[in-house]
Amino acid sequence: MDGGASYFAACIKELRKHLPSAVVEVLTPDFNGDMASLNTVLEAVPDIYNHNIETVERLTPSVRSRANYRRSLDVLRYAKEKRWNASMKTKSGLMLGLSETRKEITHTLQDLRSSHCDYLTIGQYLQPSTRHLTVQSFVPIEDFQFWKEEAFRLGFERVASGPLVRSSYFADQLHSPGV
Repeated sequence: MDGGASYFAACIKELRKHLPSAVVEVLTPDFNGDMASLNTVLEAVPDIYNHNIETVERLTPSVRSRANYRRSLDVLRYAKEKRWNASMKTKSGLMLGLSETRKEITHTLQDLRSSHCDYLTIGQYLQPSTRHLTVQSFVPIEDFQFWKEEAFRLGFERVASGPLVRSSYFADQLHSPGV
């Protein structure tokens, strides 16, 4: 009924109870735009709220059949604006290698920053099985460095960018000062 929001919240609360000094990051779906479900998670006061955009707007319907690019941005914006913890950070992730253009990637980074996203991960899409989308290109390592620099230029506080980077990639280090 709530898209699993109550389970996310319960996990956050249990972590707080048993590990009060732990930094808690939660990665959630968009809850189909149900902000009451999102509030359930936010009321549990995560330190980092993560919702992945995954890909550029043009590719979203084929990559994320039940998702909506604009709704994902709205979820991130709402989470940042309605947070119960003033220091909570928002985070998102992007996969490359599905035929996105440089212009589309730049636009996506700008959209994420406009939604007040603080942290970003950028990785190479890898086809998990033959039933999934095929890789359209393997992104050169220097492109990952370029996108990292571009993300910092746009105002992201923390960025992890590389072929094997995933949403949880060194999450503890990404949140640490000096990264």
